[in-house]
Amino acid sequence: MNENQLWNREQIAQALRSAHQDFAQTIEKLPAKDFTYSWEQKWTPGQQLVHITQSVSPVVLALRLPRFVAKLMFGTANRPSKPYANVVTKYQKALKGLTAAAPKQFQPKAVPFSAQSKVINSYNKKVEALAKQVLQTSESDLDAYVLPHPLVGKLTFREMLCFTVYHVQHHHRITKEILANIPLN
Repeated sequence: MNENQLWNREQIAQALRSAHQDFAQTIEKLPAKDFTYSWEQKWTPGQQLVHITQSVSPVVLALRLPRFVAKLMFGTANRPSKPYANVVTKYQKALKGLTAAAPKQFQPKAVPFSAQSKVINSYNKKVEALAKQVLQTSESDLDAYVLPHPLVGKLTFREMLCFTVYHVQHHHRITKEILANIPLN
């Protein structure tokens, strides 16, 4: 997919499923010591997964809202949607030099290894619900309505979905970095 062009809903659903499936496969293969390992005060891989689940949940809910409620709660777009590459650039610029943590509602508690299967199943269901909701949302609605992002401000539904694809890729990279720094002994 071209990152500099607007993705249609089928492309968005495909990108969501693919990126999230890659991440879930990484997490579900982990043994206990890796699943619960933290490096340089970063969240453990299990917490990374829960954080992404927490981030996907409100997007699913927002897409399910009657449009008049979405308009009342969040507003409508006053500009055209931007493509994936622009959303990523905007987010990366906002992250530069940032030392603040994610908003409290998106900060995961400790995740024991015994919960691995449960959190992966919950995550997979949430991602599939999002992909299905995307396919049920009209192309015009993807561009007409906005949602607040805690770091970059208002994004159209389409932009928020592009962010959601990038966000899981971002945390997948962080998880791989954590795993690469696990002591061998």
